[in-house]
Amino acid sequence: MQIVIRKFKPSDYEAVRAIFRDGLQEHINPSFIFAVSQLFHITLTLCCCAVGYWLGGESVGVALLAGCCWIGLVYVCCYEFYSRYVRMRLRTDMQDITASYLSHPDNCFWVAEAEVNGRPQVVGMVAVEAKKHPESGQKYAELFRMIVSPAARRTGLGSRLGQTAENFCKERGLSRIVLNTTSTQTAALALYKKMGYRLIQKHEDAESPWWVVRLTRAKVHKMEKILGPNLIQ
Repeated sequence: MQIVIRKFKPSDYEAVRAIFRDGLQEHINPSFIFAVSQLFHITLTLCCCAVGYWLGGESVGVALLAGCCWIGLVYVCCYEFYSRYVRMRLRTDMQDITASYLSHPDNCFWVAEAEVNGRPQVVGMVAVEAKKHPESGQKYAELFRMIVSPAARRTGLGSRLGQTAENFCKERGLSRIVLNTTSTQTAALALYKKMGYRLIQKHEDAESPWWVVRLTRAKVHKMEKILGPNLIQ
């Protein structure tokens, strides 16, 4: 598959938003499986079953219903954790990509385009935004929207998108790149580690209510890569 990485164009708008939405929401089911397999939820599920059995007059059916209700709540939280983030981003930076990422020389948004079934199709994207440390005043970059569609996975596209962003940051004199991802996005974590990013913080400061974050058992991983000198010819 021949893939070209280029800057975002307004004609890419709908395709990019669709990839973003689908790429984030595909983590709902893995997140749910991870959550319910944790000892915390296994214990609470058994407790709900026991309480249902006792309150239901030793009814096995009521016990199972109580356990299923708890598991259902966990699924709703996993769904809301990712869906809420998608909704918020589609109303903010992804609402006007040109204004958010292409109106400042130190920001950029790229798409990966490939020919699929004889037609050009957007199969990936990545963005960077320059920021300034509030205390030191040092400029750095934050990596956003690194997503590869299923049609282009296992082609090395993720690494190519990451390298494109790094080269851009070096050209702009940005000394480091930071990013945030979640503990359940195991493929992304493995890719970032392979690319030289290191974990600098785990936290629960997500764009969801605290109880949703707690029930998903997800952690936000903040990662960082220090950039070397620009050797691009």
